[in-house]
Amino acid sequence: MKDLERFSGKTTQKPRQSEAQSSPQTVLPQAQFVTIGEEEAGQRIDNYLLRICKGVPKSHVYRILRSGEVRVNKGRIDQLYRLVAGDVVRIPPVRIAEKPDNAAPAAEFPVIYEDAHLLVIDKPAGVAVHGGSGVSFGVIEQLRASRPDAKFLELVHRLDRETSGLLLLAKKRSALTSLHEQMRDGETDKRYLALATGDWKNKRQHVKAPLHKYTTGDGERRVAVMETGMPSHTVFSLLRKYREFALLEAELKTGRTHQIRVHLQSTGFPIAGDDKYGDFALNKALQKRAVPLKRMFLHAHQITFRHPESGKIMTLNAPLAPECEKFLVSLGQPDNSALQ
Repeated sequence: MKDLERFSGKTTQKPRQSEAQSSPQTVLPQAQFVTIGEEEAGQRIDNYLLRICKGVPKSHVYRILRSGEVRVNKGRIDQLYRLVAGDVVRIPPVRIAEKPDNAAPAAEFPVIYEDAHLLVIDKPAGVAVHGGSGVSFGVIEQLRASRPDAKFLELVHRLDRETSGLLLLAKKRSALTSLHEQMRDGETDKRYLALATGDWKNKRQHVKAPLHKYTTGDGERRVAVMETGMPSHTVFSLLRKYREFALLEAELKTGRTHQIRVHLQSTGFPIAGDDKYGDFALNKALQKRAVPLKRMFLHAHQITFRHPESGKIMTLNAPLAPECEKFLVSLGQPDNSALQ
């Protein structure tokens, strides 16, 4: 599909004088007809429109869908319609801000691996993966802004805002579909480094506790262990034992929201620095140490998957963030006898 410059304000249709005077930063493009290629196929029409109509409010995108102004192959569709290669989509004239106030600033992140199908980055802590829930933009919006020529760029999975480490993005629809299937079938191996607080004993421990997701009265998303929750399984392996902490590798057998954080909290060993499920008094004290810990100590350090094109098994690693490494050094020598 051609680069959609027509949506960025480049059009031969002139706005009426009154509109040009009142909204100098907006234009009214003519209706556009776009033929869907293989890489656009498979996604929902609403998500497709939200991606290509940059600067158009989400509410307006859904309004033109409900009103039938968006047509596919000359027929009306609803917002759940999934595009097929060869579909001809009519996109009606829409008012688009050339420089929307909430436009994400372009940014790149440390690249662990990249080819024509995949982009794997090392996400820093404190950066959301996408906008929403009070966050105006995240990694995906910033990467799209920095790569305006990218025809397709989508998150394969998510990381919590305060979690650092490996984040997979697909550069082709086929890659996204393949990786989603691998995750759904349990073929993907994702491992995290977590610093648990307390006197951890076991070299290897399975935690199988069902997790229930809910929203608090003020709109905050939370997770709790409940019998009616979704089956969840994490395997924890002890890597280093300190007097007050234990460095664990967490292997995800399922991929629930906040799974590692809640599983550790439920066993009495919350993650150091976790502001949702942690020991809040301890977290405050950790921020005042000579070498402070001012973030949650959870890092996605390794992932293994099958390359969506070649089928080759790939294992990628991201080094522990410097601030976490420095904090570990400040704890002194670990007790190696705990690993025997």
